[in-house]
Amino acid sequence: MKLFAEANAPFLTPKGLDLIKENLSLSIAEKLSLNKKGMIIREASLKDIPWLIDFQLKLAIETEDITLDLQELTQGVHHLLRDPSKGKFYVAEAQDEIAGCLSTTYEFSEWRDGTVLWIQSVYISEKFRGQGVYKKLYQHIQDLVNGDHSLHGIRLYVNKANQSAQRTYEKLGMNGEHYHLYEWMKE
Repeated sequence: MKLFAEANAPFLTPKGLDLIKENLSLSIAEKLSLNKKGMIIREASLKDIPWLIDFQLKLAIETEDITLDLQELTQGVHHLLRDPSKGKFYVAEAQDEIAGCLSTTYEFSEWRDGTVLWIQSVYISEKFRGQGVYKKLYQHIQDLVNGDHSLHGIRLYVNKANQSAQRTYEKLGMNGEHYHLYEWMKE
């Protein structure tokens, strides 16, 4: 798939891309976010399922040393993509491939009378790590929250041992000062 910025490279300068970003609403741009390197942040679609499944399998092994059930994972990815009331996947597309992804789910806060987005399932392809892919995905989610009065913030959880991810989140202005996460999962 040819990226918009690549297909129009002879006509677009970095300043031209900035003008396009300023003049396109999310509805017209189909919720795309372009940067000067040609990276697109967009809501995932059914065509992204192979990437999403691959990334989630790798994420589970890298972060928790577990192997997910492929059938259950595939069904879960399909459910999330087909039912936006459960949440949404977003992908970063660069160089004709998916560079990374994350999903968002919803928490209603009666204290704020609104919704907080939870970021989950963050995975950046090894090839693209250290290139600001997560930062672009996060900024896209921040833009969505800032543009919708019913959305009040962003939360995520991170493995206590994942110091690198914690530093990344802190650099983006997030903090882990308020809550500890406890869970019980049915077996």
